[in-house]
Amino acid sequence: MKAKALAQYFDHTILNPAATKKDVKQICKEAIDHGFFSVCVNPFYVGLVSKYLTRSEVKTCAVVGFPLGANNFEAKAFEAKIAVEKGAEEIDMVLNIGALMDNDFLTVKADIQSVVTAAKGNVVKVIIETFLLNREQKIKACNLAREAGAHFVKTSTGFAGGGATCEDVALMRETIGVDMKIKASGGIKTLEDTLKLIDAGADRIGASAGAAIIKSMG
Repeated sequence: MKAKALAQYFDHTILNPAATKKDVKQICKEAIDHGFFSVCVNPFYVGLVSKYLTRSEVKTCAVVGFPLGANNFEAKAFEAKIAVEKGAEEIDMVLNIGALMDNDFLTVKADIQSVVTAAKGNVVKVIIETFLLNREQKIKACNLAREAGAHFVKTSTGFAGGGATCEDVALMRETIGVDMKIKASGGIKTLEDTLKLIDAGADRIGASAGAAIIKSMG
């Protein structure tokens, strides 16, 4: 795969709580220079990123309920609504992991649906935090995300330990079929890791190391 084609898999990510405006602008510049799909940031920076990327083809992505997913769904919906109003074109939300583990599936589904509705047709990716779940829970989370109208399921926040694995991506692909897409994220540092995850079924890669990965292609 050529560098230009690979770059389109990347959501160039900066979610460090200590990130400054200067840091975020640098990520935006890298995203434009390399032709990444989007820049993924905390909600506070959505307006800044959207403005910076206005004349480019790079999209603005915001996280919601990040990184724990334990917010009330009304708060997640409001956060998504504000993010979209400020220019977010994609929303990466963390589902309610505790509710999933309690088998409170109605709450999990309502949680996701609230964000899908608030996003007003924009792409919603549901972070299921695979590292914390067993096989059955991963399958159930994917199915609930699909039933709730989400567009992607996503492996990890990168803040709960673990990260994207080929095994998890393959299981997610087996579960959702071709109805949805998959974003692999968490601990993706090398070109080898990236290509293996794509081969396993990932449609998008979330990483802060995207620029270094593309540069490693020569």
